Amino acid sequence: MDGRMVSAVGKIGRVVVIRLTPGTDLLEGIQAACEKYQIRNGVIISAIGSLDGVRFCNVEPLPEKKCGYGYGRVLSLDETIELTGAGGVICSDASGNINLHIHLSMSDKNGKAYGGHLVEGTKVLMTADIVLGEIEDISMLRELDPDMDVYLLSPQQK
Repeated sequence: MDGRMVSAVGKIGRVVVIRLTPGTDLLEGIQAACEKYQIRNGVIISAIGSLDGVRFCNVEPLPEKKCGYGYGRVLSLDETIELTGAGGVICSDASGNINLHIHLSMSDKNGKAYGGHLVEGTKVLMTADIVLGEIEDISMLRELDPDMDVYLLSPQQK
């Protein structure tokens, strides 16, 4: 660890482009693509499309956590939503399981903007066009930080 930063250096390897079809759960679809192409260390380069409702959460005070914060209640928008962008990291846990951390930017039919951490239950309306980038030379671990009591990215040099 360098002072206040945990870091590693790598490069973008393979790029995988996917289109998720109507009714597909957005999180499950990205997870399935990562499993199909064995991407355990990567980044979401781009994601746009339309959603048939969305489920997400945001950080809020959680007194039971050591750091006092975490992802809390799930918020739902039960209407058509424009996915204006998404970003995130494709990590793995200590057992080698793929672990996604994705945030969305979106807007409703009136242009009102929303954003937050993607959770299961968000369905594709017409399409979701996603570009994934595999990162080489870095292990993108997502581990429980015992000092904060939350799961955090812990990139390590391979």
